[in-house]
Amino acid sequence: MTIHASDPFATPEDQRSPVRRLRGRLPAPVSLWTAGAGAGRAGLTVSSLLVVDGDPGRVLGVIDPESELFAAIEDTGRFAVTRLDPDDQQRADRFAGLLPAPGGPFAEGAWRDTGYGPVPGGAPPTWAGCVLDAVRPVGYGMLVEAVIEQIEFGVSDAALGHFRGRYLRVAS
Repeated sequence: MTIHASDPFATPEDQRSPVRRLRGRLPAPVSLWTAGAGAGRAGLTVSSLLVVDGDPGRVLGVIDPESELFAAIEDTGRFAVTRLDPDDQQRADRFAGLLPAPGGPFAEGAWRDTGYGPVPGGAPPTWAGCVLDAVRPVGYGMLVEAVIEQIEFGVSDAALGHFRGRYLRVAS
């Protein structure tokens, strides 16, 4: 439940960058990128990503260079990319820093450790285990390119999307 129909702290649309306005008009997948283990776990909600087919398959994403996740990826060279489901809106907001996360964003819900990073427990999610290949600055972030080493498909056919500042359910 919210008390405002829109974000009262958002920059007015006519003052936003035209590039940001264009990006907002393109539907985007909502994913959770995680790395590390134990006290060194880090995660971030990422919508600026692309999965590229090939041999090997790759994932590319734009990450905040000052985020704990970026430091963890650089440190471990590995990370997990989990496709979020429509029921994961609060999880997406916690990892994006938009909702309070007492005890940190990993304190809520069950987590399963993998060799790439933690993935949500419970109903098996769709996720990919990635190995860092290259990093370079792009725009205000860092373009992370990784080789996909492992993929597990979850039980849900629906995905969480983002369009014009709102979540949407994407289903077949």
